[in-house]
Amino acid sequence: MEELYIVLEELRPDVDFRNESRLFTNRILDSFDIVTLVGELNVKFEIAIGVEDLKPENFDSAEAMWKLISRLKEEI
Repeated sequence: MEELYIVLEELRPDVDFRNESRLFTNRILDSFDIVTLVGELNVKFEIAIGVEDLKPENFDSAEAMWKLISRLKEEI
């Protein structure tokens, strides 16, 4: 999970990803951030986040993103 925090903090150093649980819902992350983040996560974790996974609930918190990453890694 620490690797995820590094990616997130590089993307948006102004956000407290460790404590914020409504990143997308509260518009802390916007659609441009998500597009950038998907590319970064795909490369860093060697996964492929598909269109079917581009749901707000998958990006609302670092924990939700970690669950998505873990699930996709298991499917490889």
